[in-house]
Amino acid sequence: MNTDLAMQMVTMNSAATQHATQIAVLKKTQEMQQNLMDTLMQTALAAPPPGQGLKVDKQA
Repeated sequence: MNTDLAMQMVTMNSAATQHATQIAVLKKTQEMQQNLMDTLMQTALAAPPPGQGLKVDKQA
C-alpha cells in the first residue's frame, strides 16, 4: 500500500514539473515572438533613408 502511495506521489510530482516546464516554454516562446514583432514594427515604421522617395521611377 505504501508503494502505491509513493508511486502516486512521484507521478503527481512529475506531472506538476512537466506542467510547469510547459508553461515556462510557452511564456518564453511568446516573449520571443513579441520581441520579433516589436523589432519588425520598429523597422516598418521607421522613416525612409534621406533621398528615398523623392521622385517616382516610371521605368520600374
